[in-house]
Amino acid sequence: MANEPDRDDEHRAGHASPHLDEEERDQASAHSTPRALVIHEIIREEGEAALQRKPLALMWSALAAGLSMGFSFLTQAVLESKASPGHDGVTLIGAAGYCVGFIIVVLGRQQLFTESTLTVVLPVLTRRDWRTAAAALRLWAIVLAANLVGTWIFASLLAAPTAFTRRLAPVLDQVGQGAFGSGFAATTLRAVLAGWLIALMVWLLPNARSAAVLIIGLLTYVVAVCELSHVIAGSVEAAYVVLRGNAGIADYLQRFLAPTLLGNVVGGIALVGLLNHASISPEMQPVNDGGSPDA
Repeated sequence: MANEPDRDDEHRAGHASPHLDEEERDQASAHSTPRALVIHEIIREEGEAALQRKPLALMWSALAAGLSMGFSFLTQAVLESKASPGHDGVTLIGAAGYCVGFIIVVLGRQQLFTESTLTVVLPVLTRRDWRTAAAALRLWAIVLAANLVGTWIFASLLAAPTAFTRRLAPVLDQVGQGAFGSGFAATTLRAVLAGWLIALMVWLLPNARSAAVLIIGLLTYVVAVCELSHVIAGSVEAAYVVLRGNAGIADYLQRFLAPTLLGNVVGGIALVGLLNHASISPEMQPVNDGGSPDA
């Protein structure tokens, strides 16, 4: 619509101030907080771009993300071993190591499944057609599978009998058992909260600017210190326990993967994607087949 830019200008900080000249108004606007609709559209466009990626590119990016998430498990174990040997549970210092993999993945623009539950669902909710829904399901399947393969590869490296891994094995075993520490219902609830926080992290990042690392670190630290369940970070731990012979494949699938995947999807899509989309949908213009708002 022709007058839409004018309405947007009204929300810019300092735009109507009689005390500022044009250059100062621009400076004020640069420091203003974007409206929820602007943040929604930034994330939706990221989702649109992801849906346009070739399957092979998605696979390699998601494999890299799965491998990178292994550093959360490794760094947490290293910090736990130095903080309080023999301590049962997650320490405040050890939890800081959990953030490392997320920082690598998010800043490296690697494809992580729990991020995709938010970014890709927004085009689905906006377009509301079967073609977009099918593309989103294809992306989720590729990204989830490649993420999990990456976690198993990293876990196999940690399970290999080397001097480095033997020294860390007791702490790795202890941290890894956390993936199987609860029943189905409790694990699902922990995963819902983790999916909620990770999706909120994605929602906050467009406005984070130079504080991106702080936002990623803070929210993932909460996931770690509260011992919540994340399907990709936790998969490294669970796979390591299986490869060490302390659990079976059935335990991995039934006690870890199924409840954690369910909870992360519910937390990311229902509690963040649907609610945040609903809060701004009355302000949105219809979207045509080309992916841009109708004039």
